[in-house]
Amino acid sequence: MPFRGVDFFAVDSLFSEQELLVRQTARRFADERVLPLIRDCFRDARFPRELIPEMAELGFLGANLEGYGCAGMSNVEYGLIMQELERVDSGVRSFVSVQGALVMYPIHAYGSEEQKQRWLPALQSGKAVGCFGLTEPDFGSNPAGMRTRAVKDGGAWVLNGEKTWITNGTLADVAVVWARTEDGIRGFLVERGTPGFTTSDIHGKWSMRASVTSSLAFADCRVHDRSMLPGAKGLKGPLACLSQARFGIGWGVVGAAMDCYETARQYAVMRKQFDDRPIASHQLVQEKLAWMITEITKAQLLAVQAGRLKDQGKIEPAHISMLKRNNVAIALDCARISRDLLGANGITDEYPIMRHLCNLETVKTYEGTDHIHALVIGEKVTGVAAYQ
Repeated sequence: MPFRGVDFFAVDSLFSEQELLVRQTARRFADERVLPLIRDCFRDARFPRELIPEMAELGFLGANLEGYGCAGMSNVEYGLIMQELERVDSGVRSFVSVQGALVMYPIHAYGSEEQKQRWLPALQSGKAVGCFGLTEPDFGSNPAGMRTRAVKDGGAWVLNGEKTWITNGTLADVAVVWARTEDGIRGFLVERGTPGFTTSDIHGKWSMRASVTSSLAFADCRVHDRSMLPGAKGLKGPLACLSQARFGIGWGVVGAAMDCYETARQYAVMRKQFDDRPIASHQLVQEKLAWMITEITKAQLLAVQAGRLKDQGKIEPAHISMLKRNNVAIALDCARISRDLLGANGITDEYPIMRHLCNLETVKTYEGTDHIHALVIGEKVTGVAAYQ
């Protein structure tokens, strides 16, 4: 049965016809193409690669970028795509988010025209896959401490170091890799097959099982000088990329929360207990449903305003931190409450709740933990940094 949406407060009235059309396209794709596959993909720890060409054809890859074959959608339209994809699985949204926000965006924003012409059409069409190499084994929340180094050697750069928890790592035809140089932190495009560049998958995950998560290693990996992103210097480059991705997360997790809520709501109405009455007739159950729909509504409104500000060029990193921090937290709480309402059935994969709950534990951590985003917001409202 197609997803009917969750809209308690007439939030749909805030969207244009075009925005609603984009959402409907993404919703239909999620229902008809992703949903039938995703339970088995999660069970088998397999990313559904066969969906990449279809997502590309629909304009999902780099959707909010202009030119080079990209769809040029608004940020609100892009957010609605993220919402519908994460409604079925965080791993599918994560693939699209990484491809567009963490690979195509830095090439689009900081790359040379040669780099843009070579990579953006291929990435947009799904003929190439990319990954983003920033996090290291010892440096997640503190990327300024990175140990990966790039040393100039004539007309080339020699990279040494390791990156980990990299989405799409072993799938990638190109990696956007951030490394420390004598001139500060710089970004490099490292192609699959470059001598000294190896990838390996991280196994044994109980979260994001329908997503590829990898480690990247560089051992005297030599890349041409033309591989450097000329417009990115210092941490501002990778942090700006993360802002793009965090924006998509803030929208995406609303979809996961919606799916958990609607699953629990339907179950509560149908499940009979105590004198053959639906459990929805009990006050404790209604309180939980009321809490969830209230928090989902607030998250929707926060996402819409963030999208409008971004489209107007007025959004700030602290706004995105609030969006990501709040919406992931309420999505996780909705998953936990929904699991509780389903009782023992909540832990089975006949229902999507436990899969969402496991995935959201990762989403809460990656691209800035809850605590790091709290400090970003705290610095904004006090003017005092407290990262040490």
